Amino acid sequence: MTVEIYRDAWGIPHLRADSAQELAHAQGRTTAVDRAWQLEVERHRSQGTSAAFLGADAVAWDRFARQARLDDTARRCFAALEKRDPEAAAWVVSYVAGVNEGLAEGARRAPEFAATGLAPGRWEPWSPLGVWLGTHILFAGFPAKLWREEVVRLLGADAVQLFAMDGPGTSGSNGWLVSGERSVTGRAVIAGDPHRFIEEPGVYQQIRLSCPEFDVVGLAVPGVPGIAHFAHTGTVAWAITNAMADYQDLYRERLRWAAGHPGDSSSDGSSVVAVEAVEAVEVLEVLDPDGSWRAASRHLETIHVAGSESVEVEVIETGRGPVVIGGAGAEESISLRYPPRVTEDLGFSALLPLLRARRVTDVDRAFDRWAEPVNVVQAADTEGGLLHRVAGRVPVRSADNRTRVVAAWEPGREWQGWHEMPYGSFEDGVAVMANQRGPAAPLGVEFAPPHRASRIRQLLGAAKEWSAQDMPAIHMDTHLASASALLDRLGALAREELSPGAVALREQLLGWDRRMEAGSAEAAVYAAVRGAVVRRLVAQPALAVLADQAGSPAYPEIFLPWLALTPRVGFALENLLKAEELYGIDRDAIVRAAVEEVAAAPAPGTWGDTHRLAPWRALTDTSYDEPGLSGDHDCVLCTSAVPGLSDLSARGPAARYVWDLADRQNSLWVVPFGADGVPGSGHHRDQLPLWLKGDLVPVTTDWNKLTKQSHEGREGQESRESYED
Repeated sequence: MTVEIYRDAWGIPHLRADSAQELAHAQGRTTAVDRAWQLEVERHRSQGTSAAFLGADAVAWDRFARQARLDDTARRCFAALEKRDPEAAAWVVSYVAGVNEGLAEGARRAPEFAATGLAPGRWEPWSPLGVWLGTHILFAGFPAKLWREEVVRLLGADAVQLFAMDGPGTSGSNGWLVSGERSVTGRAVIAGDPHRFIEEPGVYQQIRLSCPEFDVVGLAVPGVPGIAHFAHTGTVAWAITNAMADYQDLYRERLRWAAGHPGDSSSDGSSVVAVEAVEAVEVLEVLDPDGSWRAASRHLETIHVAGSESVEVEVIETGRGPVVIGGAGAEESISLRYPPRVTEDLGFSALLPLLRARRVTDVDRAFDRWAEPVNVVQAADTEGGLLHRVAGRVPVRSADNRTRVVAAWEPGREWQGWHEMPYGSFEDGVAVMANQRGPAAPLGVEFAPPHRASRIRQLLGAAKEWSAQDMPAIHMDTHLASASALLDRLGALAREELSPGAVALREQLLGWDRRMEAGSAEAAVYAAVRGAVVRRLVAQPALAVLADQAGSPAYPEIFLPWLALTPRVGFALENLLKAEELYGIDRDAIVRAAVEEVAAAPAPGTWGDTHRLAPWRALTDTSYDEPGLSGDHDCVLCTSAVPGLSDLSARGPAARYVWDLADRQNSLWVVPFGADGVPGSGHHRDQLPLWLKGDLVPVTTDWNKLTKQSHEGREGQESRESYED
C-alpha cells in the first residue's frame, strides 16, 4: 500500500494513494490519529453506550439511541449495502480498517481517554453508518410534532402557525451559487456555511483525498469515509443546505400484554457492545390498522453509567417502527418511522460517485442515490453546468402524518412510495438557499423565515459581478431584518407614556442600524428588550399553559428542547408580535414594560459581552471562556442565541467555504477551531481567530507547497517538524 500524507500550514491533511480503497484506509487512519476522542464518542453515541464513560448526563441520549435502534439500523443498512453495492461496502471496510489502525496512536495523543478511563474500542464495518445516522437522526425535527400536539390540545389548531418558525432543535445552512454570467472570471462560485451545533472538535474536517481516479478537497464528517456535503473536485463543486423536509413520522400505538403466552418476543436476537438482553416473560401485542393484534418485538437492554447505577431500557418495535416514547404499560406509546429503518439504505452508495464526479450531471446522478438527511444541493462545473435540486427520500403519506402524531391503528396512515425530488431554478444567474421555502416547499411543513435568503439575494444584487474573494463579506453580514416587528411596536408607543430613561432607550433603538455587531451597544440593548418581551409573553396565562406539563405525556428528556416554551416564543417572536390578535394579550403594554425594565437596569454593555460562543463538548467539566460573537438567529451570520433564555450561542457556522470553479486554488475555507482534535496541539484552535473575523484559509492544492508527514506518524512528526502558522 503506497500512501503519502501531507499537511498544509494549518495542519489540514492532504492524502495521496494508489487507489480509492487505499485512500479510504488512509482517511480512516489519519482521522483516528487526529480525532480519536471525537470518533470514539460518536461511535459510542450511535450504539447508546456513551454513558459508560461520560456519566449520567449521557443517559438520555443513550436511551433514545437504544430505543430508536440506531445501531441495529446501521448494521442492517451495511448488510444491504454489501449486497447492493459491494464496491462501496469494501470501501467503507477499508476506512474502518484505517480507523482501527490509527486509534491507539490517536488515543495516546488525546488526554480525554486518560481522564475518563476509556480505552479505544474496535470499529465495525457498520460503525460509520451508525455515526452518520446518529449525527442526522434529529435533523428533520420530528419532535416538533409533539409540540404541535401540545399547541393543538391547549390552544387549538389555529395556534400552530403562530409558532411555525425555524425552531431551536433544527439545523440549517446558508448556500448560494453565482453563475459564470455573474462572476468576474466567467465561471461559477459557490459559497455558504452550514449552521449546526458548534462542537469541539468541529463537526466538519477539512481534508483532501487524491488518487488516480479523483482529487477532491472538502469538508468531511469525522467517522465517515469520503466527502459528502461540501467538496471541489477541480472540475465540479457542490454544497448542500438542509431542505427542511418532513420525512419521519410519529405513530400513537396501542400495546397490550397477551395472556398465556410466555416467552421472548424479540425478533432479531441482535446484541450491542455493553448491552445485556433480558428475556421477556410475556408477549407484547400491538394493534395494527387492519384491526388485528400482532406480536411486537420487545427486549430489555442495560445502559451502564459511569459513577452511577445502571439503567434498564425497554426496546420495543411495531410494524411502524421503534417505540421512542412510552412502552409496555405506559399511558401513551409513540413509535418513530424513519426511512433508513424502512429501506435499509443510508445513501452510502452516493459517496464514491460523488468523489468521481467530473460534471454536474455526475453529481446529479450521484445524489439520486442520496437518502438521509434530505438536502438542497447546489453544484457547478468548469463547463458552465449548473445544478439546483433536492436530494433524499421523503415518503408519500397523508397530510396528518406530516404535521401531527397519528393513530397507528387507523387505516390510511401508511407510507405509499416516495416523492420525486424537485429541482430549483436560477434567477438572474443566482440561486440562494437558506432553509426558506424553495424547491423543497412541497416536502416540508415548517421552514426558516425568509430573512437570510432575502438578505443574501439583496447583497448579491448590489454588484453585477462577484469573485471568490468577495464572498466572505456576505458570510459576515449582521443585518437583522426580523427586528422590525419589535421596533415597529416600540416606535408606536407614545412618548408621554414612557419614563425619560425609556424615551432615551427608545430613541437609541429607533436610530439603530439593526446590525448585530459584537461591539454594538444598541444591539445589546435590543437583545435585552427582546429578551424581556419574550419572558413577559411566556408569563401571560394564555401562553403559559404551554409550559404546564399537567395532562401531558411524560416525554423523554431528549425531546424536551422542542417542547420548551421560552425558546418557542423567542424564535416565533416576529409572528407573535405581528399577528392580528394574540389571545387578548396587550402586546404594546408588554413592549412598554420591557423597555422600562431595561431602562431601569444598568447598561448592558455590548452585544459581544453576552453573546458568546458556547461549543458542545462531550466532557462538560472543562471551564473555558469563549469569545464574543457578532450575528444572530435571523442574520446571514447566523449565531443563534435563545431570546428570553440565554444570549450564548451554541449554534452557528460549523464551517465556511467558497468554491471557485475558475481556479480551485482560489477557493477558501475555515472551521471554528482547527484541523486537530487534540487540546493544546498547534492546530487545535488556530483557525478560531480567522473564523471570528470572517477570514478564510486558502485551499492549497500544489503538493510542492505542502509538508510531507514522516512515516513515524503524527507523534513523530510533531516532535521533529513545525508548521508555519
